[in-house]
Amino acid sequence: MAVLLNEIQWSDPVLPVAHDAEWEAELKRRGVRIMDVDRRVAPIPWLREAAYEALSYVPVNLPERLYRIGNMVTAQENACRYCYGATRAYMKVLGYPESFIQQVERDTQMAELDDKERAYIAFCRSLARSRPRPAAAERAALLKGGYTQAQIGEIAFAISLGCLFNRITTLLACPPEKDFERMASGPLRGLLGFALPLMKKFAKGKPAEAPLDDAALAAGPFGVVVAPLAGLRAGNVMKAALDGAFQTGALSRSAKALMFAVVSRTMGCPHCDAAATRMLLDEGLDQAEIESALATLRCPRLAAGESGLLAWARDTVYYEPSAIQQRTRALGAEIGEAKLLEAIGIASLANATVRLAMLLA
Repeated sequence: MAVLLNEIQWSDPVLPVAHDAEWEAELKRRGVRIMDVDRRVAPIPWLREAAYEALSYVPVNLPERLYRIGNMVTAQENACRYCYGATRAYMKVLGYPESFIQQVERDTQMAELDDKERAYIAFCRSLARSRPRPAAAERAALLKGGYTQAQIGEIAFAISLGCLFNRITTLLACPPEKDFERMASGPLRGLLGFALPLMKKFAKGKPAEAPLDDAALAAGPFGVVVAPLAGLRAGNVMKAALDGAFQTGALSRSAKALMFAVVSRTMGCPHCDAAATRMLLDEGLDQAEIESALATLRCPRLAAGESGLLAWARDTVYYEPSAIQQRTRALGAEIGEAKLLEAIGIASLANATVRLAMLLA
Protein backbone atom coordinates (compact mmCIF):
# COMPACT_ATOMS: atom_id res chain seq x y z
CA MET A 1 0.00 0.00 0.00
CA ALA A 2 1.24 3.52 -0.77
CA VAL A 3 2.40 5.75 2.06
CA LEU A 4 -0.20 7.92 3.81
CA LEU A 5 0.19 11.62 4.58
CA ASN A 6 0.92 11.30 8.30
CA GLU A 7 3.58 8.66 7.68
CA ILE A 8 5.95 10.92 5.71
CA GLN A 9 9.05 12.15 7.57
CA TRP A 10 10.04 15.69 6.51
CA SER A 11 12.99 17.91 7.42
CA ASP A 12 13.46 21.66 7.73
CA PRO A 13 13.87 23.60 4.44
CA VAL A 14 17.14 22.95 2.62
CA LEU A 15 17.30 26.37 0.92
CA PRO A 16 15.84 29.73 1.98
CA VAL A 17 13.08 31.61 0.23
CA ALA A 18 14.22 34.15 -2.35
CA HIS A 19 11.72 36.99 -2.54
CA ASP A 20 11.41 38.26 -6.10
CA ALA A 21 8.86 41.07 -6.22
CA GLU A 22 8.60 41.01 -10.01
CA TRP A 23 7.95 37.25 -10.15
CA GLU A 24 5.42 37.38 -7.33
CA ALA A 25 3.60 40.23 -9.07
CA GLU A 26 3.52 38.16 -12.26
CA LEU A 27 2.03 35.19 -10.42
CA LYS A 28 -0.66 37.43 -8.94
CA ARG A 29 -1.38 38.80 -12.41
CA ARG A 30 -1.83 35.22 -13.61
CA GLY A 31 -4.37 34.66 -10.85
CA VAL A 32 -2.59 31.95 -8.86
CA ARG A 33 -2.01 31.64 -5.15
CA ILE A 34 1.68 32.21 -4.34
CA MET A 35 3.01 29.15 -2.54
CA ASP A 36 6.18 28.52 -0.58
CA VAL A 37 7.81 26.67 -3.46
CA ASP A 38 7.30 29.64 -5.79
CA ARG A 39 9.55 31.75 -3.59
CA ARG A 40 12.25 29.08 -3.26
CA VAL A 41 12.65 28.48 -7.01
CA ALA A 42 12.33 32.15 -8.01
CA PRO A 43 16.04 32.69 -8.90
CA ILE A 44 15.93 30.33 -11.92
CA PRO A 45 13.44 31.39 -14.65
CA TRP A 46 12.96 28.00 -16.36
CA LEU A 47 12.54 26.23 -13.01
CA ARG A 48 9.98 28.66 -11.63
CA GLU A 49 7.98 28.44 -14.87
CA ALA A 50 8.05 24.63 -14.68
CA ALA A 51 6.80 24.80 -11.09
CA TYR A 52 4.06 27.20 -12.17
CA GLU A 53 2.96 24.84 -14.95
CA ALA A 54 2.89 21.89 -12.56
CA LEU A 55 0.22 23.69 -10.54
CA SER A 56 -1.61 25.50 -13.32
CA TYR A 57 -1.58 23.26 -16.40
CA VAL A 58 -5.09 22.61 -17.69
CA PRO A 59 -5.48 19.27 -19.51
CA VAL A 60 -7.17 19.26 -22.91
CA ASN A 61 -7.95 15.57 -23.26
CA LEU A 62 -8.53 14.50 -19.66
CA PRO A 63 -11.47 15.31 -17.37
CA GLU A 64 -10.32 17.52 -14.51
CA ARG A 65 -11.62 14.90 -12.07
CA LEU A 66 -9.17 12.30 -13.34
CA TYR A 67 -6.38 14.86 -13.60
CA ARG A 68 -6.74 15.86 -9.93
CA ILE A 69 -6.88 12.24 -8.80
CA GLY A 70 -3.74 11.54 -10.81
CA ASN A 71 -1.96 14.48 -9.17
CA MET A 72 -2.73 13.17 -5.70
CA VAL A 73 -1.76 9.59 -6.53
CA THR A 74 1.54 10.77 -8.04
CA ALA A 75 2.41 12.86 -4.97
CA GLN A 76 1.50 9.93 -2.75
CA GLU A 77 3.70 7.49 -4.67
CA ASN A 78 6.59 9.96 -4.47
CA ALA A 79 5.98 10.43 -0.72
CA CYS A 80 5.94 14.21 -1.18
CA ARG A 81 4.50 15.70 2.01
CA TYR A 82 4.25 19.15 0.45
CA CYS A 83 2.43 18.19 -2.77
CA TYR A 84 0.40 15.37 -1.25
CA GLY A 85 -1.04 17.62 1.44
CA ALA A 86 -1.69 20.55 -0.90
CA THR A 87 -3.30 18.40 -3.61
CA ARG A 88 -5.42 16.55 -1.08
CA ALA A 89 -6.60 19.91 0.32
CA TYR A 90 -7.33 21.27 -3.16
CA MET A 91 -9.52 18.26 -3.91
CA LYS A 92 -11.51 19.06 -0.79
CA VAL A 93 -11.89 22.67 -1.94
CA LEU A 94 -13.24 21.37 -5.26
CA GLY A 95 -15.90 19.41 -3.38
CA TYR A 96 -14.50 15.88 -3.20
CA PRO A 97 -15.62 14.24 0.08
CA GLU A 98 -13.05 12.94 2.56
CA SER A 99 -14.39 9.41 2.16
CA PHE A 100 -13.67 9.45 -1.59
CA ILE A 101 -10.16 10.85 -1.10
CA GLN A 102 -9.36 8.18 1.48
CA GLN A 103 -10.53 5.44 -0.86
CA VAL A 104 -8.26 6.72 -3.62
CA GLU A 105 -5.20 7.04 -1.39
CA ARG A 106 -5.74 3.60 0.15
CA ASP A 107 -6.08 2.20 -3.39
CA THR A 108 -9.35 0.43 -2.63
CA GLN A 109 -11.97 -0.63 -5.15
CA MET A 110 -14.57 2.10 -5.50
CA ALA A 111 -18.08 1.86 -6.83
CA GLU A 112 -17.79 5.50 -7.95
CA LEU A 113 -15.14 4.55 -10.54
CA ASP A 114 -15.56 2.43 -13.65
CA ASP A 115 -12.97 0.03 -15.06
CA LYS A 116 -11.50 2.70 -17.35
CA GLU A 117 -10.94 5.08 -14.43
CA ARG A 118 -9.42 2.33 -12.29
CA ALA A 119 -7.00 1.52 -15.10
CA TYR A 120 -6.01 5.19 -15.20
CA ILE A 121 -5.24 5.26 -11.47
CA ALA A 122 -3.25 2.03 -11.71
CA PHE A 123 -1.20 3.48 -14.57
CA CYS A 124 -0.58 6.69 -12.61
CA ARG A 125 0.77 4.67 -9.70
CA SER A 126 2.92 2.53 -11.97
CA LEU A 127 4.53 5.41 -13.86
CA ALA A 128 5.04 7.54 -10.76
CA ARG A 129 6.69 4.60 -8.99
CA SER A 130 8.59 3.35 -12.08
CA ARG A 131 9.87 0.14 -10.52
CA PRO A 132 10.13 -0.57 -13.45
CA ARG A 133 8.68 2.06 -15.76
CA PRO A 134 5.54 1.06 -17.68
CA ALA A 135 6.35 -0.22 -21.16
CA ALA A 136 4.57 -0.89 -24.45
CA ALA A 137 2.22 -3.45 -22.90
CA GLU A 138 0.86 -0.95 -20.39
CA ARG A 139 0.33 1.64 -23.10
CA ALA A 140 -1.43 -0.93 -25.26
CA ALA A 141 -3.69 -1.82 -22.34
CA LEU A 142 -4.77 1.81 -22.00
CA LEU A 143 -5.51 1.96 -25.72
CA LYS A 144 -7.54 -1.22 -25.48
CA GLY A 145 -9.37 0.23 -22.49
CA GLY A 146 -10.62 3.18 -24.53
CA TYR A 147 -8.00 5.88 -24.11
CA THR A 148 -6.74 7.68 -27.22
CA GLN A 149 -3.10 8.30 -28.10
CA ALA A 150 -3.57 11.98 -27.26
CA GLN A 151 -5.03 11.10 -23.87
CA ILE A 152 -2.17 8.71 -23.09
CA GLY A 153 0.32 11.40 -24.05
CA GLU A 154 -1.31 13.87 -21.71
CA ILE A 155 -1.55 11.27 -18.92
CA ALA A 156 2.17 10.50 -19.22
CA PHE A 157 2.99 14.20 -19.28
CA ALA A 158 0.82 14.96 -16.24
CA ILE A 159 2.44 12.22 -14.17
CA SER A 160 5.93 13.20 -15.34
CA LEU A 161 5.31 16.87 -14.54
CA GLY A 162 3.96 15.81 -11.16
CA CYS A 163 7.12 13.79 -10.51
CA LEU A 164 9.20 16.85 -11.42
CA PHE A 165 7.27 19.04 -8.99
CA ASN A 166 7.30 16.38 -6.26
CA ARG A 167 11.09 16.21 -6.45
CA ILE A 168 11.54 19.96 -6.46
CA THR A 169 9.51 20.34 -3.27
CA THR A 170 10.95 17.22 -1.64
CA LEU A 171 14.59 18.04 -2.38
CA LEU A 172 14.00 21.59 -1.13
CA ALA A 173 12.01 20.23 1.85
CA CYS A 174 9.43 22.96 1.34
CA PRO A 175 7.37 23.34 4.52
CA PRO A 176 3.81 22.01 4.02
CA GLU A 177 1.09 24.53 3.21
CA LYS A 178 -0.65 23.81 6.51
CA ASP A 179 -2.74 27.00 6.53
CA PHE A 180 -4.26 26.00 3.19
CA GLU A 181 -4.74 22.42 4.40
CA ARG A 182 -6.57 23.67 7.51
CA MET A 183 -8.76 26.05 5.52
CA ALA A 184 -9.69 23.24 3.13
CA SER A 185 -10.93 21.18 6.07
CA GLY A 186 -12.73 24.02 7.83
CA PRO A 187 -15.84 26.18 7.40
CA LEU A 188 -14.14 28.39 4.77
CA ARG A 189 -13.79 25.50 2.33
CA GLY A 190 -16.89 26.49 0.38
CA LEU A 191 -15.69 30.09 0.11
CA LEU A 192 -12.32 28.90 -1.20
CA GLY A 193 -14.05 26.69 -3.75
CA PHE A 194 -15.91 29.75 -5.02
CA ALA A 195 -13.01 32.22 -4.84
CA LEU A 196 -10.23 30.26 -6.55
CA PRO A 197 -12.01 29.72 -9.89
CA LEU A 198 -13.22 33.34 -9.78
CA MET A 199 -9.65 34.59 -9.37
CA LYS A 200 -8.55 32.62 -12.40
CA LYS A 201 -11.52 33.82 -14.44
CA PHE A 202 -10.61 37.49 -14.02
CA ALA A 203 -6.85 37.05 -14.09
CA LYS A 204 -4.93 37.76 -17.29
CA GLY A 205 -3.11 34.45 -17.11
CA LYS A 206 -0.06 33.39 -19.06
CA PRO A 207 -0.19 34.25 -22.78
CA ALA A 208 -1.63 31.36 -24.79
CA GLU A 209 0.75 29.45 -27.06
CA ALA A 210 -0.15 27.35 -30.07
CA PRO A 211 0.96 23.72 -29.59
CA LEU A 212 4.19 22.93 -31.43
CA ASP A 213 4.44 20.23 -34.08
CA ASP A 214 6.73 17.21 -33.83
CA ALA A 215 9.55 18.81 -35.86
CA ALA A 216 9.71 21.84 -33.58
CA LEU A 217 9.55 19.68 -30.46
CA ALA A 218 12.27 17.35 -31.73
CA ALA A 219 14.74 20.24 -31.99
CA GLY A 220 16.71 20.79 -28.81
CA PRO A 221 17.75 18.70 -25.81
CA PHE A 222 15.93 15.37 -25.52
CA GLY A 223 13.66 16.32 -28.40
CA VAL A 224 13.05 12.66 -29.23
CA VAL A 225 11.25 12.32 -25.89
CA VAL A 226 9.16 15.46 -26.29
CA ALA A 227 8.11 14.92 -29.93
CA PRO A 228 5.24 12.48 -29.09
CA LEU A 229 3.48 15.41 -27.39
CA ALA A 230 3.01 17.17 -30.75
CA GLY A 231 -0.28 19.04 -30.89
CA LEU A 232 -0.52 19.35 -27.09
CA ARG A 233 0.52 22.39 -25.09
CA ALA A 234 2.21 19.84 -22.85
CA GLY A 235 4.93 19.62 -25.49
CA ASN A 236 5.58 23.36 -25.24
CA VAL A 237 5.91 23.07 -21.47
CA MET A 238 8.44 20.23 -21.59
CA LYS A 239 10.45 21.81 -24.40
CA ALA A 240 10.64 25.15 -22.57
CA ALA A 241 11.90 23.42 -19.43
CA LEU A 242 14.52 21.35 -21.27
CA ASP A 243 15.71 24.24 -23.41
CA GLY A 244 16.01 26.46 -20.34
CA ALA A 245 17.73 23.81 -18.27
CA PHE A 246 20.56 23.37 -20.76
CA GLN A 247 21.24 27.05 -21.25
CA THR A 248 24.08 28.71 -19.34
CA GLY A 249 23.71 28.42 -15.59
CA ALA A 250 25.64 27.74 -12.40
CA LEU A 251 26.42 24.17 -13.51
CA SER A 252 28.31 23.14 -16.61
CA ARG A 253 26.44 21.61 -19.54
CA SER A 254 28.52 18.44 -19.15
CA ALA A 255 27.48 18.07 -15.51
CA LYS A 256 23.82 18.47 -16.44
CA ALA A 257 24.03 15.94 -19.26
CA LEU A 258 25.82 13.46 -17.00
CA MET A 259 23.10 13.86 -14.37
CA PHE A 260 20.50 13.05 -17.04
CA ALA A 261 22.61 10.07 -18.13
CA VAL A 262 22.82 8.75 -14.56
CA VAL A 263 19.05 8.98 -14.09
CA SER A 264 18.48 7.39 -17.52
CA ARG A 265 20.82 4.50 -16.78
CA THR A 266 19.36 3.99 -13.29
CA MET A 267 15.83 3.73 -14.72
CA GLY A 268 16.86 1.72 -17.78
CA CYS A 269 15.77 4.18 -20.47
CA PRO A 270 17.69 3.62 -23.75
CA HIS A 271 16.16 6.69 -25.42
CA CYS A 272 17.26 9.18 -22.75
CA ASP A 273 20.57 7.35 -22.37
CA ALA A 274 21.27 7.80 -26.10
CA ALA A 275 20.21 11.46 -26.06
CA ALA A 276 22.42 12.24 -23.05
CA THR A 277 25.34 10.40 -24.66
CA ARG A 278 25.03 12.44 -27.86
CA MET A 279 25.09 15.62 -25.82
CA LEU A 280 28.17 14.50 -23.90
CA LEU A 281 29.99 13.55 -27.10
CA ASP A 282 29.24 17.05 -28.39
CA GLU A 283 30.77 18.41 -25.18
CA GLY A 284 34.01 16.61 -25.96
CA LEU A 285 33.79 13.50 -23.80
CA ASP A 286 34.50 10.18 -25.50
CA GLN A 287 32.49 6.99 -25.05
CA ALA A 288 34.98 5.46 -22.63
CA GLU A 289 34.87 8.54 -20.40
CA ILE A 290 31.08 8.50 -20.40
CA GLU A 291 30.89 4.82 -19.47
CA SER A 292 33.48 5.28 -16.74
CA ALA A 293 31.53 8.20 -15.28
CA LEU A 294 28.31 6.20 -15.24
CA ALA A 295 30.01 3.19 -13.67
CA THR A 296 31.90 5.09 -10.98
CA LEU A 297 29.68 8.18 -10.61
CA ARG A 298 32.82 10.30 -10.90
CA CYS A 299 34.15 12.27 -13.85
CA PRO A 300 37.57 13.98 -13.92
CA ARG A 301 36.28 16.38 -16.60
CA LEU A 302 33.89 18.00 -14.12
CA ALA A 303 34.90 20.93 -11.95
CA ALA A 304 35.74 20.13 -8.35
CA GLY A 305 32.48 21.67 -7.17
CA GLU A 306 30.48 19.32 -9.41
CA SER A 307 32.12 16.04 -8.41
CA GLY A 308 29.39 14.97 -6.00
CA LEU A 309 26.47 15.58 -8.36
CA LEU A 310 26.38 12.18 -10.06
CA ALA A 311 26.02 10.00 -6.97
CA TRP A 312 23.41 12.41 -5.61
CA ALA A 313 21.50 12.41 -8.92
CA ARG A 314 21.26 8.61 -8.77
CA ASP A 315 19.79 8.88 -5.28
CA THR A 316 17.00 11.19 -6.50
CA VAL A 317 15.44 8.34 -8.52
CA TYR A 318 14.27 6.21 -5.59
CA TYR A 319 14.48 7.63 -2.08
CA GLU A 320 13.02 8.10 1.37
CA PRO A 321 12.23 11.83 1.82
CA SER A 322 14.10 12.65 5.00
CA ALA A 323 17.17 10.71 3.84
CA ILE A 324 17.41 12.45 0.44
CA GLN A 325 16.81 15.80 2.13
CA GLN A 326 19.79 15.12 4.41
CA ARG A 327 21.90 14.15 1.37
CA THR A 328 20.79 17.30 -0.45
CA ARG A 329 21.67 19.50 2.50
CA ALA A 330 25.14 17.95 2.59
CA LEU A 331 25.59 18.53 -1.14
CA GLY A 332 24.60 22.16 -0.69
CA ALA A 333 27.29 22.61 1.94
CA GLU A 334 29.82 21.53 -0.70
CA ILE A 335 28.62 23.43 -3.77
CA GLY A 336 26.69 26.45 -2.46
CA GLU A 337 23.08 27.59 -2.78
CA ALA A 338 23.07 28.68 -6.44
CA LYS A 339 24.50 25.43 -7.77
CA LEU A 340 22.32 23.36 -5.44
CA LEU A 341 19.10 25.00 -6.63
CA GLU A 342 20.03 24.35 -10.26
CA ALA A 343 21.04 20.76 -9.41
CA ILE A 344 17.63 20.21 -7.80
CA GLY A 345 15.95 21.48 -10.96
CA ILE A 346 18.11 19.34 -13.26
CA ALA A 347 17.64 16.14 -11.26
CA SER A 348 13.89 16.73 -11.03
CA LEU A 349 13.62 17.40 -14.77
CA ALA A 350 15.71 14.33 -15.58
CA ASN A 351 13.37 12.13 -13.55
CA ALA A 352 10.38 13.64 -15.36
CA THR A 353 11.93 13.27 -18.81
CA VAL A 354 12.81 9.60 -18.32
CA ARG A 355 9.26 8.86 -17.20
CA LEU A 356 7.84 10.69 -20.21
CA ALA A 357 10.04 8.55 -22.48
CA MET A 358 7.76 5.59 -21.78
CA LEU A 359 5.74 6.96 -24.72
CA LEU A 360 8.60 5.67 -26.92
CA ALA A 361 8.55 2.15 -25.44
